[in-house]
Amino acid sequence: MASTIHYQACPICASEPISKLYVAKDYTVSGESFEVWRCATCSGGFTQNVPDAATIGPYYAAESYVSHTDSSKGFINSVYHKVRSYALLTKKNLVTKLVGKKTGALLDIGAGTGAFVNTMQSGGWQVTGLEPDATAAKQAQLKYNIQLQPADTVYTLGSHQFDAITMWHVLEHVHDLHGYFKRFSEMLQTNGVLVIAVPNYTSTDATIYGKNWAALDTPRHLYHFSPASMELLANKHGFKLVTKKAMWFDAFYVAMLTEQHNGGSFIKAILVGLWSNLTALLDVNKCSSVIYAFKKK
Repeated sequence: MASTIHYQACPICASEPISKLYVAKDYTVSGESFEVWRCATCSGGFTQNVPDAATIGPYYAAESYVSHTDSSKGFINSVYHKVRSYALLTKKNLVTKLVGKKTGALLDIGAGTGAFVNTMQSGGWQVTGLEPDATAAKQAQLKYNIQLQPADTVYTLGSHQFDAITMWHVLEHVHDLHGYFKRFSEMLQTNGVLVIAVPNYTSTDATIYGKNWAALDTPRHLYHFSPASMELLANKHGFKLVTKKAMWFDAFYVAMLTEQHNGGSFIKAILVGLWSNLTALLDVNKCSSVIYAFKKK
C-alpha cells in the first residue's frame, strides 16, 4: 500500500488556511480520485494525500505518459510531437536570450527522452540532463546518444557552475520542492537564469474545466501553481522574477486531453483553447501554462 502525504499547511508557502477545492480523477493511469486543495494565502494548490516519493512510481506507468515517450500513437500524441520541434527551438532561443550569450553551461532537470538536451547540445551548449525515469533515459541514450543522470544527482552537483537551469513542466512533480530551490541558488552562477514552466491552474481554460482540467494530472502533479504562488515561492528562496512568457499551444493540448477524457468535442477543445489564449494576450496570468524566468536577488 502506498505511503501518502497529508498536508496540515500549504507545501508552497507553509500557511495554514487551506481547504479542499476539487476531487479530481487520475485519467491517465489508475482511475483513482485525489483531492486538490487550495491555499488562501498564496493561492497555490496541491494534491492532498499524495503518494510519497518512494511509492509514486506506478502512477507514471503508462505508455500514454507523453513526456516519457517518443510514441506518436493516437491523434493527441501525434499533434504533440509535430508541435514539439517548433517548441524546442522557441525554448532554445528564449534561454539564449535570457542568458545573454550564445553558448554556456545548462542544467536541464526532468529531461524526459532528451529532446531539449539534444537541441541545446546541437547549438553548442554544455548540457547536463537529469531524469528520474530509467525508460525515458534509455530512450535518450538510444535516440540521441545522450547519457542522462539520475534525478538525485541534483544534490551532488557543484556550486556556481551553470548559466541556466531549466525545468519544463517538471517542478510540479518534485516532492522536495524547497530542497530543489536551495540547490538552484547554489548551482547557478551569480547572473545565472532559472527557467521554470508549469501549468497554471488559475488559467482561463482551467477555470472553464474545473475538476476535469487535464493538467491537474493527479497524483503526478503534486502542486498546482498560480502565478502569484510561483513568484512567492521563488522570492522566498532569494529569486526575483525577470519575465513571464505564455505557452500558447498548451491551452489547445490540455483542452483536447480534457475533452478526450470526458468523451467531449474536439471543436469545443479548439474553442476553449482559443478563448484561453485570447484572454492571455491581455494578461499572461490567464495562460494555460506559464514560463517564469528568475535570477538571484
